[in-house]
Amino acid sequence: MRLNLQSHPITPVSAIDDILVEWSMSETGTIWLRYHASGNVDEVKLPDIQDQPVRMDNLWESTCFELFLSEPRKQRYCEFNFSPSGHWAAYGFPRYRESMEPLALVRSPEIFLDFSDSHIALEVTLALPASWALKELDAGLSAVIEMQNGDKSLWALAHPAARPDFHHRDGFTLKMEAAEG
Repeated sequence: MRLNLQSHPITPVSAIDDILVEWSMSETGTIWLRYHASGNVDEVKLPDIQDQPVRMDNLWESTCFELFLSEPRKQRYCEFNFSPSGHWAAYGFPRYRESMEPLALVRSPEIFLDFSDSHIALEVTLALPASWALKELDAGLSAVIEMQNGDKSLWALAHPAARPDFHHRDGFTLKMEAAEG
């Protein structure tokens, strides 16, 4: 399935024209994502690619791609950040923006980057922890695009609030269901 992210109206940046996301989820809870941003990539600030990517905090402060997951009708949710550098982060929250804790993963996400002067493509394979490998999840897909001059454009499937807020549950508009057999 291919989905379009939208730039929040108060953070428009002309360098990126669109961001498309493709996704799938296996019956074992492995999620595959491909974020594809098109535009003038020379204007985008990209972190250096790392030979040994690690878990790292504050990735959202620069260009990164994100996934938020929640069980339908439950308060708890988790957040994943994927940097073009290869670094990643995973957090669990029992309630909206409350008591953020590192989320334990069975293995680090696999992150692959492909880019040119006209696109950034980031592909992720993420094995969900057993407690999140459910039949159906509500998901929010988002991206932070930082420009060379420091300006940021915030993209998501939906922007339910006047100010950008990727944690807002009304932005978790994608229903992710595991593929059968």
